[in-house]
Amino acid sequence: MRKRLLRWFGQEQRELPWRATRDPYCVWVSEIMLQQTRVAAVIDYYNRFLQRFPDVHALAAATEADVLAAWSGLGYYRRARAMRTAAQKIIQEYGGRFPNTAAELKTLPGIGRYTAAAIASIAFGEAVAVVDGNVERVLSRVLGKDLRDQSEAWGEAEKLLDPRQAGDWNQAMMELGATICLPTQPKCLVCPVREFCGDPGRAAKKPQGIRHKRQLVYGLARRGRSIYLVQRPAHEALMSGMWELPLCDKNRESELLLTLKHSITNSDYKVQIVTLKASEVVGGKWVSEAKMRTLPITGLARKALRAKNLWPT
Repeated sequence: MRKRLLRWFGQEQRELPWRATRDPYCVWVSEIMLQQTRVAAVIDYYNRFLQRFPDVHALAAATEADVLAAWSGLGYYRRARAMRTAAQKIIQEYGGRFPNTAAELKTLPGIGRYTAAAIASIAFGEAVAVVDGNVERVLSRVLGKDLRDQSEAWGEAEKLLDPRQAGDWNQAMMELGATICLPTQPKCLVCPVREFCGDPGRAAKKPQGIRHKRQLVYGLARRGRSIYLVQRPAHEALMSGMWELPLCDKNRESELLLTLKHSITNSDYKVQIVTLKASEVVGGKWVSEAKMRTLPITGLARKALRAKNLWPT
């Protein structure tokens, strides 16, 4: 199974920018970005982030606002804040040297067992397995049983691990789950390890959590090429310090400019954007198009501004 899967991975793996390097900083950035985010959405962010913060020294020296601005649109902003804090810890406590074991990596803010194992195996070749949703699904099907206990899943992953090529093996397992061993319609006929599978074609999809439906109304005020934005309070649990369009009363009688859908964690929002007069705004500031890209702006605000052709190209 190891030979088959590694051969398939060597021939069929997707060309992703972070796979062109073993630099632990680059691996780290990609792994943090890929948490709860689709690969296709990450590629452009990854390239831009590395252009702006090419190494751990640059990230550690950056302001939180600069990091959030580069992260804006990816969501889960606590990941970006934790990365900056971790970079500062690497500079202060490790002299700028990236920790090279999973055990050391887990001491950094924002790095859990999976991320530590991914960085250690891919960047440093440490023989540690990874378990994410894709790997857990592959393991469950190959073994022909549900792995509801995390410790069991990690134990089985360690047994299958190829210790000589740990980084490639871990990526191959994740790639198989992401492209072939899919949750609801697995491509069993083209699976490179189908003969080793204990339960081919199994869906094994976990039930989805409850989704909440919500409605929001935001105001769009313009002054030339400037847009009026407000900053979320520092004490907010979600997206604190980010900039957005001002919230409006749902019963406000204003011209409807735009209706769009937006999802954040377990909530689905119906969002209306209405006109707001310059004389009505308070508590924020006017932001020019030139300045807009330098601010950490929420993904929803970016989506609305793009829809009205107001986001800088």
